[in-house]
Amino acid sequence: MPQPHSHSTSHNTAGPGGHTGAGTNGVAVSGPDPGPGAGPGDGQPVVLDRRDGPHGEVVLRQHGQLLQIIANGTFLMDTSDGRSERLLVRAALEELRRGPHRGLRREPPRLLVGGLGVGFSLAEAADEPAWGRITVVEREQAVIDWHRQDGPLSRLSGRALRDPRTEIVHADLLDHLGRDAVRTQPFDVLCLDIDNGPDWTVTDGNGTLYSSGGLAACRASLAPGGVLAVWSAQASPTFEEALRNAGFKRVRTDEIPVARGVPDVVHFATKPA
Repeated sequence: MPQPHSHSTSHNTAGPGGHTGAGTNGVAVSGPDPGPGAGPGDGQPVVLDRRDGPHGEVVLRQHGQLLQIIANGTFLMDTSDGRSERLLVRAALEELRRGPHRGLRREPPRLLVGGLGVGFSLAEAADEPAWGRITVVEREQAVIDWHRQDGPLSRLSGRALRDPRTEIVHADLLDHLGRDAVRTQPFDVLCLDIDNGPDWTVTDGNGTLYSSGGLAACRASLAPGGVLAVWSAQASPTFEEALRNAGFKRVRTDEIPVARGVPDVVHFATKPA
């Protein structure tokens, strides 16, 4: 496993049975989780909320100006940057525009984001007027609540949540992809930022999404010419092969420079006509 890096909120919280959220690095938090009495003045994070849910414990902390999401003692993401999350959505739209069906679409493209996280991906999508429907699937109710009006994360996502194109769905991602409504009104782009990558899942159960069955569900949820974009902390040649075996075309991997360490990557794949 490579040295973890700060992805700053990346992997979001929509798991297919996966982790609660999207993380910077999936590094276990050292030392005990500080209680509500701790404060940023002495260098200690402050616990703003702590929830026990069907997938374990989820904690929202504030450390100075940063907000952090912790799941089952594992640091997942923070609000320090957001470039990778924004680039994931932006690059997926560019890939769609370069695809074989460019110029043939009569309606604005529909976007599905796997995981709400701290809201950078949603904010990027709402900043782009070209998108039509914007759906974010999030399995942790606590994360959704933190984004609601006056919630701690609403300063990042509040405007995007008020956008009439935005829909937040509280569900497991694979369960949602299997719904009839998704099959009858498929998406043009599916952005996944659920783990540190196909080969580096936060929980063992997340591997289902990158299996042949999970990729088949992703493919079925896309319209012909639709784009699947998967963020990863490292390139995965075996995942490229899995995408091709699942029937995707135009499979490629783009590097995203980071402040330190090896580059992040985005895996792209297109559903053929």
